[in-house]
Amino acid sequence: MNKKAQCLIVDDEPLAIKLLKMHISKLSTIEIVGEVEDAVEAIDFLNTHKVDLMFLDIHMPEMKGTELLRLLKNPPAVIFTTAFRQYALESYDLNVLDYLVKPISFGRFAQAVEKFFAVYGQQNEFSAGDGEVNEEFLYLQDRSIIHKIPLIEIVYAESMGDNLTFYLEDRQITSRCTVASVEKFMSRNGFLRIHRSYIVSRKRITSFGPVSVFIGEKELPIGKTYREKVLELLKYKTFINNKS
Repeated sequence: MNKKAQCLIVDDEPLAIKLLKMHISKLSTIEIVGEVEDAVEAIDFLNTHKVDLMFLDIHMPEMKGTELLRLLKNPPAVIFTTAFRQYALESYDLNVLDYLVKPISFGRFAQAVEKFFAVYGQQNEFSAGDGEVNEEFLYLQDRSIIHKIPLIEIVYAESMGDNLTFYLEDRQITSRCTVASVEKFMSRNGFLRIHRSYIVSRKRITSFGPVSVFIGEKELPIGKTYREKVLELLKYKTFINNKS
């Protein structure tokens, strides 16, 4: 039986909460583990409970949802649920997964949840056992556009500040996210993190050495902290031993 993603609702509007609970009840992949009315209660809840996904309102008593996110050191994945459109740009700076404007339709809600599983991984992260991975796409947000990218097309990704640029076969897409936010999902789908700034498709690696990997003529460095694991996975030691 699949394990459901644990979600927290943070909102002070009873009607908005009711609608979210109705939407969540229609999905078999997520379940509510908490419901709080303000940011202060949310902090207390997050300190004592495991939460995978937080549906967060922006305008609330005591503290805005945006302020809450800036305080949290390790927040769960966040989907803003708000009646105000003017915070969309700020939400990108906060690395928010999605931005839903009230009243929220079920179709738009389901799309946001699908994006959560696409980014954080459904099969491995939220299921019992080690079943084969079924995800084939990564959802990347570039400004207001969400791109559905087949994983097979991604050659490698490079971190540049708060942005991550994905190099595909015929184009590149830059999204406001970090390597850490996609690493678990991508590593379980044939990708290997070789550096704090790089994650690459193992199938695309054409050659490698003790300090770098090559994708065709493109050379990418292997970070010192990743070197032992990367070379072990690439069986570099085997080649060295067989050389003598």
